[in-house]
Amino acid sequence: MSYVLLIVGFILLIKGADFFVDGSSNIARLLRVPPILIGLTIVALGTSSPEATVSIIAAFGGNADVAVGNVVGSNIFNITVVVGLAAFLFPLKVQSETIKKEIPFTMLASIVMLVLMSDIALQGFSSNVLTRSDGIILLLFLSIFMYYVIELGLKSRQNAVPVSSSQNISWGKNIVITLLGLIAIIFGGDLVVDNGTKIAYSLGMSETLVGLTIIAIGTSLPELVTSISAALKKESEIALGNIVGSNIFNILFVLGASSAITPIAVNEKVFIDVVIMIVLTVVLLLFSRTGFRIGKREGVMLAAAYVIYLVYIILRN
Repeated sequence: MSYVLLIVGFILLIKGADFFVDGSSNIARLLRVPPILIGLTIVALGTSSPEATVSIIAAFGGNADVAVGNVVGSNIFNITVVVGLAAFLFPLKVQSETIKKEIPFTMLASIVMLVLMSDIALQGFSSNVLTRSDGIILLLFLSIFMYYVIELGLKSRQNAVPVSSSQNISWGKNIVITLLGLIAIIFGGDLVVDNGTKIAYSLGMSETLVGLTIIAIGTSLPELVTSISAALKKESEIALGNIVGSNIFNILFVLGASSAITPIAVNEKVFIDVVIMIVLTVVLLLFSRTGFRIGKREGVMLAAAYVIYLVYIILRN
């Protein structure tokens, strides 16, 4: 039965992402803001909702390895597989603002996360814990990012061209399409994670490994199908904005909210994965600077990097 529900989850994710991209890109036109901003906010928050749900539930249940591993594993999957496949299907255009501010902000969020969880190395404590105050710090960084995005959106509206009536884009229809897509993405992601985890545990995988692989990949499927759908529709700004925004939300919102609700113990094994996540973010920044696009070659290299990482963590655990 788990295998059947897993397939149902995949179908919901794929159809939900299709609706979500169509609706959100039309809302961007109605709001007269660049699609990259919709990708960074509405789409990113929507596709990060499975990570938020899983990590908060895991934190409450005392499964700290799953809560932290889910966020780190999802971000690594997003940078490598999601960007890689989307770029392979259709080269992703990169806005100068994304290179100068948004990707560096992702890097900053990753470094802040690493510093906050390094209690043994930096403060000489007996264990590494993301405390409630650490969670509040992460949420404060999120508020800075949201302020930047809102300010950028308001500026861009002043120079935008209004949507003409001939384009036949209505508010009501696109809000409904976007919400239906989001509901299908969340519900589908939940089915994939629940049943994928049951299958993984039955195969004898450890909690840390399940968090970094099965759950991380499962909760990143909304980003994957949304970005691929956006790339195929040539909405490359939404595709890349979704990844950058999702990674920021995963660290600052998902981990911030989870640790603000209940302190989270951090497994020492995860530190290597956090460093890998930071290195991959630097690689993404370097690739983005080559002609303001991420092409097929870079896409293949990023996807290959995930295969190497996957082999490493399976052998390590």
